[in-house]
Amino acid sequence: MASAHSPYQNHLLAALPAPEFERLAPHLELVPMRLGDTLYDPGGQLQHAYFPITAIVSLLYILESGVSAELAGVGNEGMLGVSLFMGGNTTPSSAVVQTAGHGYRLQGKLLKEEFNRAGMMQRLLLRYTQVLVTQVAQTAACNRFHSIEQQLSRWLLATLDRLPANELIMTQELVASALGVRREGVTEAAGNLQRAGVISYRRGHISVIERDGLESRACECYAVVRRESGRLLSDVQ
Repeated sequence: MASAHSPYQNHLLAALPAPEFERLAPHLELVPMRLGDTLYDPGGQLQHAYFPITAIVSLLYILESGVSAELAGVGNEGMLGVSLFMGGNTTPSSAVVQTAGHGYRLQGKLLKEEFNRAGMMQRLLLRYTQVLVTQVAQTAACNRFHSIEQQLSRWLLATLDRLPANELIMTQELVASALGVRREGVTEAAGNLQRAGVISYRRGHISVIERDGLESRACECYAVVRRESGRLLSDVQ
């Protein structure tokens, strides 16, 4: 199966000049990311950075009561392990696989060494960190001010952008956990979207039938994050 995957499927790795990529390539380890796997625990020392290629990982904040909400999602556009090069080495959130797939793992010390060379990797990671901050801030505003249907539409669109197909394999429980809402709220919102002919839902599977319709039902948060991501990562030099 390893031959079906390549580090170039991750946008950050693909943007590296050949000398920087070739320095890292022998140390990139292809790893499976299974649904529900926890890559980072709150407060734990980070040992590796992860560059997803076909998996999607949720950064979740879990309260003492056990309820959680997604701060941001990370797919093939980004990486996990910002604390490694920002100097903190720990994170207060959890990193949990939302969509199963694969990614590449890199030892944290090697990432820091490459970052400290002050080349393209440093510039890419700093730009990506700004993208991540934008996503976290916009998600906080979205969760506070927008309806569950708008939040669900935003979340589905952001997830689709990281996948090659229009079908998502996930349960309503997982979606509710990501949005930090009750499962009944997700059921009602998904039902509204299905009756509108925008999505098709069956147990564990969500298919997007009409993307334009889904975009029209999403709040402005989706477009803000997508626009900022494009602005910051399209012209790194």
